[in-house]
Amino acid sequence: MKELTIALLPGDGIGKEIVSSCLKVLNRVQDKVGNFYINFDEVHAGAEYYQRSGREIDESDIMRCGEADAMLLGAMGLPDINFPDGTEIAPHLKLRDKFGLFAGVRPVKSYPNTPQPLVDSRARLIDFVILRESTEGLFASRGKGKVTNDTIAEDTLVITRDTCEKLFDFAFRLARKRKKNGGRGEVTCVDKSNVFRSYAFFRKVFKERANLNKDIKSTFNYVDAQALYLIQRPWDFDVLVMENLLADILSDLGGGLVGGMGMAPCGEIGLSHGLFQPAHGSAPDIAGTDKANPTAMFLSAAMMLDWLSEKLNYNDLETAARLIYAAVHEGFASLKTQPNELGGTHGLSEHTDAILAIIDDL
Repeated sequence: MKELTIALLPGDGIGKEIVSSCLKVLNRVQDKVGNFYINFDEVHAGAEYYQRSGREIDESDIMRCGEADAMLLGAMGLPDINFPDGTEIAPHLKLRDKFGLFAGVRPVKSYPNTPQPLVDSRARLIDFVILRESTEGLFASRGKGKVTNDTIAEDTLVITRDTCEKLFDFAFRLARKRKKNGGRGEVTCVDKSNVFRSYAFFRKVFKERANLNKDIKSTFNYVDAQALYLIQRPWDFDVLVMENLLADILSDLGGGLVGGMGMAPCGEIGLSHGLFQPAHGSAPDIAGTDKANPTAMFLSAAMMLDWLSEKLNYNDLETAARLIYAAVHEGFASLKTQPNELGGTHGLSEHTDAILAIIDDL
């Protein structure tokens, strides 16, 4: 029996609700698969905690997160609770930096019977990953930018060779893994290297790593062109790797292509630590109404189990991940899950119950 400890950060708004539902799903696959047991270590962090304590997360709790096998997060931040400089309460950004979570893995996948904003029938084939560098780029200026005489504001974009090499090697490994499962086996570098020296350096390092991974096709697009192509032909892409801010923007566009941010999971992965969370926000406008779509939360938990199976070389965790993936797919294919966010009638509770029943039947 494999025992795991997961640092659990429910956070704010709908975060608490979707995490509660996710625990039911994780416990169900744990019971069905057997051979592993998860201890959940809840950590208080986020905007509500900041309002109570004056801290977004305690240093001792950051250490608890680092000692856990993985971190699972609901949603952080509330629009009316900010730092004095106006920026949001976002302890997950602190965790990214502390544990070197440089690879933000954001899958974009179309599921059956879900809204397809693109009328082209090929939209059902959408299945790509935006790989976001999550520790540098323009986000390196968080807390460090300056405003001079209330007339000039400055933030600095930072790109380093060390992080780029790790990121690009991760991208090629990911494309190679996806190719084994029918993927295109292609990595696209997305940047603005025609204008900015930092992005030209980003592309230069990408080319160097591509030369070491010639079994995987490598291509390049400027970010403005890539935004266009994600509307014109998103089914043509596999792994898109890019700087922090660019990926932050395009991953939301990706969520829109497949129905909404409730369909957008995320894993933030470093050399030895991983944090998993839905890419959406805390949605305080629907908190407490049972309207949240838990799909991204469930898929993020499956990503966590998948990552842990590789990290710990423990196949039962991969089996559990596959159960969640299969249940989510079956839920949409059979119309047993029809979340409010996508125009359906199912609230959070009904959606969760349907997934649990599907897991039992698989």
